[in-house]
This record gives sequence, C-alpha cells and structure tokens, in this order.
Amino acid sequence: MGKATGFMEYERLELPLRDPAERVKDYAPLQLPVSDKNRRRQSGRCMDCGVPFCQAGVEFEGQFLGCPLHNLIPEWNDLLYSGNYPAALARLLKTNCFPEFTGRVCPALCERACTCGMIGQSVTIHDNERAIIDYAFDNDLMQPVLPAAHSGKTVAVVGSGPAGLAAAHYLNRRGHQVTVFERDSVPGGLLSYGIAPMKLPQAVVERRVRLMQDEGVSFQTNCDVGRDVSAAFLQGFDLVIFACGAQKPRALSWPTQAKSGVYYALDFLKAASEARLEGLESEITAKGKPVVIVGAGDSASDCVAICLRQGCRDIHQLIRRPASSYPGALDYAHEESQAVFGRDIRRFETQIEDLVCGEDGGLTAVRTVAGETLKAQLLIIASGFSGCEDYALDAYEALKAAGVPVLQAGDMACGASLVVHAIASGKKAAAEADRRLMGYTNIL
Repeated sequence: MGKATGFMEYERLELPLRDPAERVKDYAPLQLPVSDKNRRRQSGRCMDCGVPFCQAGVEFEGQFLGCPLHNLIPEWNDLLYSGNYPAALARLLKTNCFPEFTGRVCPALCERACTCGMIGQSVTIHDNERAIIDYAFDNDLMQPVLPAAHSGKTVAVVGSGPAGLAAAHYLNRRGHQVTVFERDSVPGGLLSYGIAPMKLPQAVVERRVRLMQDEGVSFQTNCDVGRDVSAAFLQGFDLVIFACGAQKPRALSWPTQAKSGVYYALDFLKAASEARLEGLESEITAKGKPVVIVGAGDSASDCVAICLRQGCRDIHQLIRRPASSYPGALDYAHEESQAVFGRDIRRFETQIEDLVCGEDGGLTAVRTVAGETLKAQLLIIASGFSGCEDYALDAYEALKAAGVPVLQAGDMACGASLVVHAIASGKKAAAEADRRLMGYTNIL
C-alpha cells in the first residue's frame, strides 16, 4: 500500500456538511469539498489487510456486507493516495459503471465491512470513490467509449433507473443496439425523480445520460411501455429487459378519506423535481402548510427536506416503530428540521387512526391511535412500495407468451432496494442477455 501506516496516522475525515439553517434555503449539495491533500490522506488510511472484506459483497447473518459490485477498493485507494487519478479511475470503472451515483447515495455497505473499522473508524470509501469520478468528469477523463464491433442485435430496455441504465451501458459496450424506453420526460427514473437533488443533483444524472448517448444508446422518453408502447411493438427487438422499478406504493387507508391533501411520497418528490426542472412552483407544495409524513426511510427524509425548502409551516413525522430502532445521530433532514423548528419532528410508536377533513373534503388534520389531533393540510405517505405497475407486468407476460426473450432487473426483480443493488442487478441482466444473444459473454 502507498501508506502502510496511514490508518494509524490519519483520523477519519468525512465531507463536512453545510450549516443546516443555511442549506434549507436552497437545493445546492449538502457537502463541502475537502482538499486534494486531505482526500489522498483518507485513501492512505486503507490498510494492507490480507482479506479485503470491503469488496466481498456477501450476505452474512441477514446483513449484506461489502460492495455488491465487488469494487477493487484497496487498489484504487492505493492509486488515489499516490495521486494517480487516471489509474484509480480505470480500476474503479472496472467494476462500477456509475460511481458518481453510488458515491453520493449509497449507504456504503463497503465501509461496514472495512477491516479498519473493526479497531477504529472505517476508511471513507464512499467519499474516495466520489472524488475519483468527479475528478475524472472535471478533467475530461470521461470520454465516449464506442463499441469495437456491432453485433447486429437489438435490445429494448424498459426503464431508465439505475438498473436500466446499467443494463444499457454494458450491452451497448458489447456492440448491441440498445434503445431505452422511459415513461417520464427525463431519463434517470428514481435517480431523477425519487432522490432529493441536494444528495444527487440532476446535472450529475444528465451528464451520464449524455455520455451514454454519445456512446450510441438511444433514449425514448415519454414512452410508457404497456400504455404508450405496446408489447407487440417490442416484439421487433431481439431481446427485452424490463427494469421498471417497484414504484407502486404500499397503500394505507383510513375510515375517512380526503378529497385533497393526501399524497404518496414518490408523487410528492416527482412533482417537486418536475417543477424544479421547469423552473415552476410545484403543484403539490408544502408552502405555508402544516405537514404530516408517515414513514421512516430515505424517501421520508427526502420529503422532510423538500417540505422545509418549500416553506412548510410545521411538520411531524409519524414512525410506527420505537425510537430504539433508530440509534445514532440525526440524518441530514432531521438536522435541518431541528434547526428550523428547534425540536425533533419524529414521533415514534405513532400511527394514524383517522383523517379530519373540512366541508370541501380537504384534509385539515390527522388523529393518531393515541387520540391526539395534529393539524395537517398535507399528508405524505412514505410507507414503502409493493411492486411494479400491473400494466408493465402485463406487457412483460405478453412478450414472454409471444416467445420474445425477456429478462427482469433491478427493483422489479428484487423488490425496492439500494441503487448499488440495482446497478448490480442491471449488470447481471446484461450478462445474461449477452449470453443469450451471442452464446457467451465477457460481462463479468
């Protein structure tokens, strides 16, 4: 290793966050950069361990440990420490086609498996990865890579989330003609519409899509397979990969139904994203309203953060499980709500019993099981997802019945999960598709 004693000499240094009271005023990135000197020191903390569990990507006793993409982490940490960014980039891209995404929104399963973390603090693998790919884009190292030869085979990829993009990336590199069908107006799926832009700026997604287009991938937007695009049309392709996600929300119901003011988290986040992209105010807004959010995952936190930036009057987050299930420091959204309202907005072991509506049917409050009434003109349900849209599944089954080779990838195949799992699933689907088309594959 470049610095064999680095883990003993350097303390872990994470990317510093902007002040919570200031960052709620805009949609700029949450983190501040660190110097190249400090970044290289952080990579120098990577130990010369005999077995780098960080890249294992295995499930152990119900926990997934290590990188699902099997990133060559010690290798590119060593190269980053020596300042050899081009070589570090080459090793990073060997296994991960989209490190600019995982380097921002992945919960760093690799760091949980870091040997250094067994005796102290794990290496900042997540931030090091991001530093390498951002340097590459900023210094024109990310240039289009065109296929060496064309196979003459055509592949349709349904959905342009991380799984669909990964499948398209690898199959295009193998020389297949790839067309990606996206139901929304902008490619990216949940990368564009389901993650707060403070964590993953839309510009980061757009530059990757442009690069893929320059490499030959075709994107057809506003094309909803199963509705706008029929299964019969897709029969003209040699193979079809469905990567439609699992965006159908897990429905919740109460005795009283509201005619307005109740939305699912993805609908709220999508409306906010579309409004920002078009420079308009969102049709679903928290501005000036008391808000209640149900759920405790990443989507719920992103909804909290967006509501704060839209100027909500008040906010409560209702969580079914006890506080003991959520140990550790507050996440970014709860730091921000603490700065704005001076309290922890989370209410643990709390569920909604009924909704209170005005004469026009609009939501005015929620009643909890404990009998408490909380004012609410906007209720956002972030209770998870139940699977893929039925019409997309119908299209999949129709193609399968017609004898067209079809595969599934990402959340559609595995259920709602992490971006890194979706990329790994898309890569696996691309390898299987390539094997079916060519009789073998070198997508590893």
